[in-house]
Amino acid sequence: MTDNSAPTPDPGIHDADIEQLFDIEGPLSQAVAGFRPRQSQTEMAKAIASAIASQSALIAEAGTGTGKTFAYLVPALLWGGKVILSTGTKNLQDQLYLRDIPTVRKALSAPVSVALLKGRANYVCHFHLERTLQNGRLTSREDVGYLREISRFVKTTSSGDKAELSRVPESASVWNLVTSTRDTCMGAECQYYQDCFVMKARKEAQQADVVVVNHHLFFADVALRDTGVAELLPSANTVIFDEAHQLPETATLFFGETVSTSQVLELCRDVLAEGLAHARDGADWAKVVSTVERAARDLRLAFPQDVMRLAANQIAASSPFFPALEKLQDELHGMIAVLETQAERAETIEQCRTRAIELSDKLAAWEGAQSANPDTLTPEKERVLWVEAFSSSLQLHQTPLSIAPIFSKQREGSPRAWIFTSATLAVKNDFNHYASQMGLWNEPAQSWPSPFDYGKQGLLYVPENLPQPNSLDYTDAVIDAALPMIEASGGRAFLLCTTIRAVNRAAERLREEFDKRKLPFPLFVQGEAGRTELLDRFRAAGNAVLIGSQSFWEGVDVRGDALSLVIIDKLPFSPPDDPVLAARIDALERKGLNGFVHHQLPAAIINLKQGAGRLIRDETDRGVLMICDPRLISKPYGRRIWQSLPPFSRTRDANVAKAFFSNAQQDAPTMQVG
Repeated sequence: MTDNSAPTPDPGIHDADIEQLFDIEGPLSQAVAGFRPRQSQTEMAKAIASAIASQSALIAEAGTGTGKTFAYLVPALLWGGKVILSTGTKNLQDQLYLRDIPTVRKALSAPVSVALLKGRANYVCHFHLERTLQNGRLTSREDVGYLREISRFVKTTSSGDKAELSRVPESASVWNLVTSTRDTCMGAECQYYQDCFVMKARKEAQQADVVVVNHHLFFADVALRDTGVAELLPSANTVIFDEAHQLPETATLFFGETVSTSQVLELCRDVLAEGLAHARDGADWAKVVSTVERAARDLRLAFPQDVMRLAANQIAASSPFFPALEKLQDELHGMIAVLETQAERAETIEQCRTRAIELSDKLAAWEGAQSANPDTLTPEKERVLWVEAFSSSLQLHQTPLSIAPIFSKQREGSPRAWIFTSATLAVKNDFNHYASQMGLWNEPAQSWPSPFDYGKQGLLYVPENLPQPNSLDYTDAVIDAALPMIEASGGRAFLLCTTIRAVNRAAERLREEFDKRKLPFPLFVQGEAGRTELLDRFRAAGNAVLIGSQSFWEGVDVRGDALSLVIIDKLPFSPPDDPVLAARIDALERKGLNGFVHHQLPAAIINLKQGAGRLIRDETDRGVLMICDPRLISKPYGRRIWQSLPPFSRTRDANVAKAFFSNAQQDAPTMQVG
């Protein structure tokens, strides 16, 4: 929170400088190819400079094409002091660190030092690499080759960052064996401590003027004190969150507490390995481990479903879950007792003991929270208790009912600027939903429009006669409506689905139809390769169709002709079986508010804006946004949804939509949605 006793500089103190810097004759224009002044960008930069000068908060929404990265980098590098810059993904982190910041720093001749800080799983660990090389636990020839590459890489790299080693895929399982976790790091006891890449990265971050992190790292640190941000935050003058629409979900994840049966099984695997390696005569390790493993598996089997989510209060008192949880606790205590007798024989056994105690404490905390009296809890202590089953593991979650009181507390202390920016933070220029989620009540919020001419560049098409989204044949009906559009656009399409099931069904249908109709469009489906690889292949093909779910709704930038049609199957409302959502709606309704209007609808609109934002990425892009959900027209809330989207021309006529793709029909008349 801002300390109101501190002297507040004139908010427009840097306006003249910013006008000059972003001018057609200014340094950015001279240094950056294709740079053109944009009113929205200049005004946004002024607002951010003012927030930095007055050490206050600002919620800043900027439409696609505004150039928000430069709008915050210029004031941050010139006047931000010590800056923490947090982005949505590691890819964006790398883009900022390797491309955007060096460009702006050079253009401004700004003498600032910059560091990149990632989570410890991104850095090779000397200790674990050495162990893996020695004990040869690798099962595949591929992993043996990857390990050799990593071993060479360590001798030449100065950062140890696995992103630099492109020859070993980020998803390769060998990385788990050569990186540390908070549980398996030896800390200052480690013989390689002086050469540790994690420690080196943290030291560089301490000394740098600008530190680039990502949201997961920022909140993992605030919650766990494990990533080096905790030491950075007290000295930071400015904190900037790009892609800030992701913060509520990320913060919820890290301010919560999760314990899973797979963590217990991983611990058992390590206890067996370390026990046999260092204290073979100390216990019957196979027996010690197998009883705990069996108890963990029995806990998972308390729920027969393959995949499910249940609030704790929905679990029947007679369920085998509760005795199975007690049994797991008892067996863990037995293992801890054995580990205590052997812990001094090896540092790694002591580490296993610590992990076992932590897991046992988390299970006990989950049980304890169940019996807590809700009337005695402060707002930041209110939790939603729920369980989630996957095919081979069970997770027990404690999730904050609201992160607002917790995050507000994090922002207390020394005055500093807090900037929250994204293309999607408001619902029709109303920031209330986002502000209340993040505890940013009464903080200034502004929106700057995109420079794109959406009325000419894009068309919103809502097909007629589609069934209700809950009908069994809905995905087939979407494909039937989409096929003529895909043909008219010559491929060049994204099909964004709200569920993986819809992705799979749509892929099956399109494969059949492309085959039957002899359509030459390559088909790329989420899950068949990594996201980056799919996007590269999509761009290169020039006439492809890509089907994806949530991970393709945002952070995806395909400019030019390769993408001219974005099809969205349904309005992205959260699944109704989500226990956290149900608890939040219940809390709103206890206050006399409407859970749908105040939570579900604005969340869906912000998500839909992200999906729609994939279509027009620069001034020359043209395309059709096809939203198949009939509720956009039939429900009273539909108008609020489409009025929150960019101001595309609108039609319900398939022929008008198809005609949009032929340049001869560039200015084809459009019919109004409403």
